[in-house]
Amino acid sequence: MTAGLVSTIIPVYNRAAMLREAIASVLAQTYRPIEIIIVDDGSTDDTARVADELAQMNPQEVRVIHQSNSGPGLAREAGRVAAGGEFIQYLDSDDLLMPEKFAKQVAGLRAHPECGVSYGKTRYRHADGRVEALAWKGSGTKVETMFPAFLMSRWWDTPTPLYRASVCEQAGPWTDLRLEEDWEYDCRVASLGVRLHYCDEFIVEVRDHDEGRLCKGEAFDPARMRERARSHRLILAHAQRAGIAEESGEMQHFGRELFLLSRQCGAAGLAEESKELFELARQASGEARGNGWDFKLYGTLASIAGWTRLGKMACYSDSIRNER
Repeated sequence: MTAGLVSTIIPVYNRAAMLREAIASVLAQTYRPIEIIIVDDGSTDDTARVADELAQMNPQEVRVIHQSNSGPGLAREAGRVAAGGEFIQYLDSDDLLMPEKFAKQVAGLRAHPECGVSYGKTRYRHADGRVEALAWKGSGTKVETMFPAFLMSRWWDTPTPLYRASVCEQAGPWTDLRLEEDWEYDCRVASLGVRLHYCDEFIVEVRDHDEGRLCKGEAFDPARMRERARSHRLILAHAQRAGIAEESGEMQHFGRELFLLSRQCGAAGLAEESKELFELARQASGEARGNGWDFKLYGTLASIAGWTRLGKMACYSDSIRNER
């Protein structure tokens, strides 16, 4: 580990033009020293060539790892293992860093050695160029720790936080999840009880666009549902390890989300996942709530009609209610 060095890890797949812009935003940082590790995740267009060109143009700061397509989590992990910095910055290839990001966040972590992660405001740019005036998601709110709030949602985006490398090492490797891998990873960090430093300024820009995005896809695609079921299972385990009380509002919210995902997995034809998530939803909801009439009724009906058929019926009913 090199003291003071910020290592930026950029996984990329078939996104050459945006990769150039992302790299430029890191090189424009007012802070030094920095290193940039591009992980080309088996691109099939000219992204690999562009990545190599960027490394040749900036040999002191940019290097490239080429690997077969493994998904964003394992691509970030390949970069993390290769990184030598005291601080770790994860950056998706379609997002941008503001020039003062590293300077402000490193200074914040230096001033607050009790904190393991620094975050700040996220700016959101729509595909048509419109920019949201307010901080995106919950990034404009100061909180002390990631849990229990991260059970409600992942209220920052991948480039928002700057981590101490020691925290990433303690959290362990990224999984091979291809959906919600970033939420699961941050909940693993949250389970460590890491304290947060807050930078009350816009430090990153997250951009929507028409190019391919893993987060977009058919809602009830079985492959996507399996990934989401797996990520939610892991997130619950992280929350339980952190000792979040079952009666807390955040855990109750996550229990309801597990119940909803159970129905959605059933509708996608995933009976085993549907049943497992149902039991996890009862567990997360606590003994009293988990034995409520709605859980008992759904469990009884599932044993009669089957988890797949009931899931389809429940999701159809949900869609009807939402349209009203």
